[in-house]
Amino acid sequence: MNNIIKKYGHVWILGYAFIYLPWFLYLEKTVTSNYHIMHISLDDFIPFNEYFIIPYLLWFVYVAGAVGYFFFTDVKNYYRLCTMLFTGMTISLMICTVFPNGTDFRPVIDPGKNIFTKIVSMLYSADTCTNVFPSIHVYNSICVHLAVLRSERLSRHRLIKAASFVLMVSICLATVFLKQHSAFDGLGSMVMAYIMYQFVYAGSYEPKRNKVTEKAIS
Repeated sequence: MNNIIKKYGHVWILGYAFIYLPWFLYLEKTVTSNYHIMHISLDDFIPFNEYFIIPYLLWFVYVAGAVGYFFFTDVKNYYRLCTMLFTGMTISLMICTVFPNGTDFRPVIDPGKNIFTKIVSMLYSADTCTNVFPSIHVYNSICVHLAVLRSERLSRHRLIKAASFVLMVSICLATVFLKQHSAFDGLGSMVMAYIMYQFVYAGSYEPKRNKVTEKAIS
């Protein structure tokens, strides 16, 4: 038992869920009216597309999978990823608490059109259109991809890094194509991720180049 505690003692930080979830659910129940509408002109040019529900839902696997991977393989980068994720998520909740916000452009969904519209309809029913700025989906996706890029273990796995990039971009696009967020919500997340990166990763480990890359550069 002592060995298990010593080996996996870093699980403590995941207790953040007991702070985040009650806070988020509280905002979901209380922010129902008199909130600031997040909307920019770009939103009007983005069509609704139900097929983006696929990467939108893959976000859960993407984030949980990354946290799990680093939990078992790289404690240092696990702490970095969790620090970046949880700090940004807390900032997001603070913003939504003092600056209630939401959207007003969700389309009317026909759940009988196909399986994807049915899932989107279920999503709309379960998730309100409030507490959207900055977008946690966008922010966390960026955090995970940065963790993949900064991982020494994954530095030579180009396919994994490419797949991570494609999934990150797809999830970010999904937030606007599903009309879950304004493009401004995503922009706010990008700015927050950039700032947090300076505190968590800047000046830390850079993956070493392999010999082929070094020769090509020289």
